[in-house]
Amino acid sequence: MRSTSSATFALVRTADELHALVAGRTGAGRTSVAAPGAAENSRTAVVMTMGALHEGHATLVRTAREYVGPDGFVVVTVFVNPLQFGAGEDLDRYPRTLDADLATAEAAGADTVFAPAVDEVYPGGEPQVRISAGPMGERLEGSSRPGHFDGMLTVVAKLLHLTRPDLALFGQKDAQQLALIRRMARDLNFPVEIVGVPTVREADGLALSSRNRYLSHGERRTALALSRALFAASDRLSAQHALRARADSLPGAQNRAETRAEALSRLGEARAAADAHAVAQATEGNGAEAVRAAARAVLDEAAKTEPPLTLDYLALVDPADFTEVADDHEGEAILAVAARVGSTRLIDNIPLTFGASK
Repeated sequence: MRSTSSATFALVRTADELHALVAGRTGAGRTSVAAPGAAENSRTAVVMTMGALHEGHATLVRTAREYVGPDGFVVVTVFVNPLQFGAGEDLDRYPRTLDADLATAEAAGADTVFAPAVDEVYPGGEPQVRISAGPMGERLEGSSRPGHFDGMLTVVAKLLHLTRPDLALFGQKDAQQLALIRRMARDLNFPVEIVGVPTVREADGLALSSRNRYLSHGERRTALALSRALFAASDRLSAQHALRARADSLPGAQNRAETRAEALSRLGEARAAADAHAVAQATEGNGAEAVRAAARAVLDEAAKTEPPLTLDYLALVDPADFTEVADDHEGEAILAVAARVGSTRLIDNIPLTFGASK
């Protein structure tokens, strides 16, 4: 075990070193997961990464510290998992910045970085028995990157066993990954709480990602279309909710045998012509499609820029199983997008709630 500049912070390379370090700090025993700010004793949280840490990872670490408190133990794993890279993907060029990662983890409040070698995680070579992601793992990212989620779940399962945490924190930017990890923990009875942490964005709206460093100045400008598309969709949904609420509040609307579509039509007659399209889009039954259309319009424009954005998918899905939602969907949904700019593939998403005004 090699100590870093802090008297207590350490880099460890093996699970045995990690277990000894955790036992020395927390003692034996496990307790149930509590909300941030509660009194904590001997609790361990893990933040799993592939390195190249940025502010998004630092936010995960700080949130982990909030959950376990000053007497808990926060582990950051740094492991570039070969199982989740497909043929032609960027395993070889994936950034390795361990010294910088140690500084970032320590500054954010981690107690240790666990950076195992491949043969520590996969002794004897690639495992013959792996976790299967099932049908959800074949959709969206799984369709674009066959086998990716099987490899991801396998290493997450391995690292949960090796780190033995009470809770594990993951970013909501990788929404499908988070959903699958939660499903695995539930289906396979892992004794760990899975905590999702909201996406962290840069000042211009781009979701933080280790792959952002691959973008040239021009490519980054194009890549901003991903977040702009998501925000446009969210704005459209908010406008629909506001228009429907106004239609419901029209004088006599509650006492007349009038559908919301008819009320919206009356509202449209009283509004400026510039609002006609918005009113039309707010009629019952087409909320989801209007949201998709708002995002697609931004992405279509980005496809015409130089350098262009090449869309992989735009999907409005049920967060429970990542199937496309129906046009009359009510409740929670995730609008997810994946695209390539130059040689860099980026993903982003935003949570949405339909029917909030009813």
